[in-house]
Amino acid sequence: MNKDKMNGYVDTVKGKAKEQWGKLTDDRSTETEGKVDQVKGKVQEEAGKVKDRLSR
Repeated sequence: MNKDKMNGYVDTVKGKAKEQWGKLTDDRSTETEGKVDQVKGKVQEEAGKVKDRLSR
């Protein structure tokens, strides 16, 4: 697993936690930030997968 995939996974998990915290506290901006972090993490994970395939 390369660095991009790992960082992407961490961002995705962090985003899920942030989104849930926003829902719990009824804070729309935190909830939205969490969703954005999740998307950013997924994109980074996919970029890492592509890099893995290209390096083979």
